[in-house]
Amino acid sequence: MNKKYVVELNDDERERIKQLLHTKETSRGIRNDCLILMLVDESQGAIPKQMEIAQRVGVSDVTIHHTVKSYCTRGLEATLSYRKRPEPGSPASITGELEARIIAWPVRSHLRAMLVGRFCLLTRRVIELNIMEPVGRETIRTTLKKRNLSLT
Repeated sequence: MNKKYVVELNDDERERIKQLLHTKETSRGIRNDCLILMLVDESQGAIPKQMEIAQRVGVSDVTIHHTVKSYCTRGLEATLSYRKRPEPGSPASITGELEARIIAWPVRSHLRAMLVGRFCLLTRRVIELNIMEPVGRETIRTTLKKRNLSLT
């Protein structure tokens, strides 16, 4: 049976991997990828089975497959580095001031008993009071959860 992805490292690639393995700043994920590539290198002779490599490195066999596939399709440098995001993540929709107003509102509200466990009602009320622009109930829930607050 022919393999779909075959790893044959040249001397420069092998040296680069050894260099990364001996650097203290190398993260655990990249270190694991280095070990995987060293173990599946067919230019060094017979290679162990995927499950044996997974046990040695301490990862799943799926991780072995993804690392080998990444090396064969994207190359060594792309495999041994984290992907750069093309654009920064979205800014936080709730600033500190808004968060303080959201947290303070249920505490002083006489409607608190009515809002028990009902983040949808709280979200509607926050929007009605023009505390902030329309936002999902999950945003309100995570804001309260972050502060270990609940509506109970």
